[in-house]
Amino acid sequence: MAWLGRVIAWFAWLIWAFVWRSALIVGLMVLAAVTYTAVQMPPVSSLVDGRVAGSVTLLDREGEVFAWRGEQFDVITSLDQVSPHLVNALVATEDRRFFRHFGVSPRGVASAVRINLSEGRGPLSGHGGSTLTQQTAKLLCTGRPFDPEIWEDEAAYETECRDASVWRKVTEAVYALAMEARYSKEDILTIYLNRAYLGASARGFEAASQRYFGIPARALNPAQSAMLAGLLVAPSRYAPTANLARSQERAATVIKLMYDQGYITEAQRDEAWANPATLSETAQQPVGGAFADWVMLSGPSFLTRDTTEDVILRTTLDQKLQRAAEEAMEQVFREKVREGSEAQAAIIVMSADGAVRAMVGGRDPSISGGFNRAVQANRQTGSAFKPFVYAAALDMGYSPLATVVDEPITLQVPGSGPWEPKNYDRKFRGPVTFVEALKDSLNVPAVRISEEVGREAVRQVASDFGVESDLADGPALALGVSESTLLEMSGAYAGILNGGRSVTPYGLTELRLQGDSLPLMGQEGGFGERVISENAARELVWMMNAVIADGTGRRAQLPDARPAAAKTGTTQAARDAWFIGFTADYVAGVWMGYDDNTPLTGVTGGGLPADIWRETMRRVHADLPIRALPMTAPTPEEVDALGANAQGSNQTETGDRNPFLLNVLRDILGGQ
Repeated sequence: MAWLGRVIAWFAWLIWAFVWRSALIVGLMVLAAVTYTAVQMPPVSSLVDGRVAGSVTLLDREGEVFAWRGEQFDVITSLDQVSPHLVNALVATEDRRFFRHFGVSPRGVASAVRINLSEGRGPLSGHGGSTLTQQTAKLLCTGRPFDPEIWEDEAAYETECRDASVWRKVTEAVYALAMEARYSKEDILTIYLNRAYLGASARGFEAASQRYFGIPARALNPAQSAMLAGLLVAPSRYAPTANLARSQERAATVIKLMYDQGYITEAQRDEAWANPATLSETAQQPVGGAFADWVMLSGPSFLTRDTTEDVILRTTLDQKLQRAAEEAMEQVFREKVREGSEAQAAIIVMSADGAVRAMVGGRDPSISGGFNRAVQANRQTGSAFKPFVYAAALDMGYSPLATVVDEPITLQVPGSGPWEPKNYDRKFRGPVTFVEALKDSLNVPAVRISEEVGREAVRQVASDFGVESDLADGPALALGVSESTLLEMSGAYAGILNGGRSVTPYGLTELRLQGDSLPLMGQEGGFGERVISENAARELVWMMNAVIADGTGRRAQLPDARPAAAKTGTTQAARDAWFIGFTADYVAGVWMGYDDNTPLTGVTGGGLPADIWRETMRRVHADLPIRALPMTAPTPEEVDALGANAQGSNQTETGDRNPFLLNVLRDILGGQ
């Protein structure tokens, strides 16, 4: 039997010789690969920012952040720039042996394999046992930068970098060992702190700290640090902007890990549990998503939508006014729109120079990147177009008290035959003044005036005021059959308010690169050329004031008898309903309708849109003193003379005119 023992010993020696020689060869190969990789590694400073595209931070008119676009990033150059609580939370959660291992953790890998097998998965599926160094290697894609000629986009690049194949795990391990050889532990953590994605378009812990809490990373307390570290497991799912309660629950687990590993005291643990981290006011109540989307289209694409730089945009947005518009929209839809309705609405608030102060692109203001009805929806304007008809007439010297006959009229339209405009109520009133016709939104008088002054003159006034869409050629032009956007129409009304000068609506006031003090571009106002005389504009404002005082816009009357002027608009079959008006301080426009052009039920411009307008402007003016409108009314003598002429007339059709002229107009004049 001795010979059998010698045979077994010989085979054992042979196996051992093969194993240790193979291990030596593998070890030498790994050492060579690690050494070669380490030598090729660049300085830490070149690895902290791996983004392909830049970011855009949007500031309101006061310089406060209200929105972000692109991946936010703010470099961390050393651990001195972050709170020690954050480093502790990160190590406690992701790699408790980080400061003791050499890049890979055999114990961690063995534990992960055991857990995966016990849960019915493959040994490398699920838990990976990766160290922080290996995670950093994955974030660096083992040293391969993004190349648009290789990968279709960043998503494809990141998908390949997250590949969990055996070969990928091997290359990550080699790269991790090389990082440990090339960099210090502090360097590796610095890279990780900059590269990790933490949800809500925040790349790196400095950007996430600013995004969620509005503070620098060095000021994070244990609760905030735990919340950020807790995001790493699933950034989008646990982002506090997506679900704060879920994020706080995850943070509580991280706090326990920090306590169990001795990073915080019992008192600090209890304090963090009792007072979990919460979002900053800006992160908690995001405003102006539609406005931000619109402004992003205002600057050059290479410095906004496609920027590779980090850019700061200062805008005209007033967050107080934006919230006023959003709250007004929500209230009216909650209280007055039937449940299940898919009707939409949009709101614009701007100053008389065209500076947009608020914009709501749909009934759900929280949506960003969607269809912005305030600027993208081209809809027929209906009677909201009529002020341009009267503007043309007034600019030619007509008086607001000039008379037009409201009676049947037939016009020949080339290619269509005879056309007979009708009033909304299908009634005719005989001779009426311009102001009566406008306040009651009569169609026939508007058509007659348009034909009298000339359609080309009306088109020119509307175009010069900023209505850039193709305007109709036929007589129906006066009734708003042409399409426009709420932004264009609100800007045109701003021209009426400011005394007859055109404006270009704008939202961007300054564009600069992050870190630079001098702007690359800017804008201070949107005033353009004069369209109508100042006197004509002031007379038109007076006529539009009558719309709210005693016309189709009565539901929009503001508290404390604050003077306002406006015009309602309802298109054929009620597919669109408009209410656009202004005070001495702001212009506001409201559109309501269905995206698919389904007719509204029981809605006109003087109904729900007027309600939204009133609720918006009531909030907008809550703390503002009452100011008179810039308007010129007819003299008392002109009113008395018109009243005397009416009393001498035998026409009964004008019976509704005398009370308005002799009572309402005199009340307006007496209040000036």
